Amino acid sequence: MSVNEFIIGFLGASAIEMLASISGFICVFLLIRRNIWNWFFGLLQVTLFVWIFYQYKLYSDALLHVVYIGLQFYGWWNWYHHKNHQNSVVIEWTPLPFFSKILLTSFISTLILGYIMNNYTDASFAYADAFTTCTSLLAQWLLTRRHLLNWLLWIVVDIVAIIIYLQKGLFPTTVLYATFLIMAIIGQYSWWREYQQQNSKA
Repeated sequence: MSVNEFIIGFLGASAIEMLASISGFICVFLLIRRNIWNWFFGLLQVTLFVWIFYQYKLYSDALLHVVYIGLQFYGWWNWYHHKNHQNSVVIEWTPLPFFSKILLTSFISTLILGYIMNNYTDASFAYADAFTTCTSLLAQWLLTRRHLLNWLLWIVVDIVAIIIYLQKGLFPTTVLYATFLIMAIIGQYSWWREYQQQNSKA
């Protein structure tokens, strides 16, 4: 794909995809800053992407974003009730044995969902799409629970998602996830520093 084709595809994207992408950018920006308003923009983003991914036959991603809708409300509730005396969201450490179980769950669930989508639907990129779906769900759950290492999962998911969305011609979404990748790296660094500061004050 040439640069010109990418630019033309980007400029010709639907208003819904553009709005979802902008909302997603604002959401992740606020997540990095541990601002509780991220859940509002996240809700707008995931609701719009349900429709977008269904139209492009990325059924696993569409299903994932349906679940995300509920997780936005849970994340807001959890963050609201876990603040320190400085009104800052408390970051939780992610134990290595627990994180290993998360990775194993991602692998097994990807195989199962990928097999179903590959054999019983006309889904595109069935296994890759299943991976981003299953791993994103786990990453989002860790995020709602304020776990430090949620960002590592997002980094891997973003790399795979960029490849999928570029191949499907979802150009604003591709740019969004490329931005997400950079922001996830920043998020991991930012949250690590904040975690150290919170524990030094404990």
